[in-house]
Amino acid sequence: MNAAASITYGFSNLAGTGSMLAENAKARETERRFSALIDGVSAGMDRDSGVQESAALSSRLQGDYIGSLAPESANPADKSAPLTGAAANAGQQGTVDKTSKLYEQSLELESLVVKIMLDSMKGTIVKSGMGGNTGFAAKMYEDMLYDQLARDMTKNSGFGLADQIYLQLNK
Repeated sequence: MNAAASITYGFSNLAGTGSMLAENAKARETERRFSALIDGVSAGMDRDSGVQESAALSSRLQGDYIGSLAPESANPADKSAPLTGAAANAGQQGTVDKTSKLYEQSLELESLVVKIMLDSMKGTIVKSGMGGNTGFAAKMYEDMLYDQLARDMTKNSGFGLADQIYLQLNK
């Protein structure tokens, strides 16, 4: 092997070593971030009840595909909002605090009921093989789509079921 080939071979080995070092540094950074996330979650948990104390820690994890039902911005009028939907139509009296954790959980339950309703409606659709692949991944994607659709309907339609749940649990 001549000197030029030896130098080129040496540089290619250095380049390979550099990329391995970069991959190791990236892996160490990912491990550090994951460790910090675990430490943060552990620090934010109440040791007795397991309930999170910090609002910053309750944010969704990266890669979470379902939309949040938490309010995007706090409005002073949301502290004592009037009843909507079925709660107002049933003649119930009271107000709801749309910024509270209880109301967010009430929205979760309403979203679950809407998802069950959408699933039963989806079951009435006759599917043919012409529509494309109906494999596992397609079914999983369709289920994720209906989860998000149920959440969007809950947030935007004002069914009022969450208001009724909130009033019952807040007595």
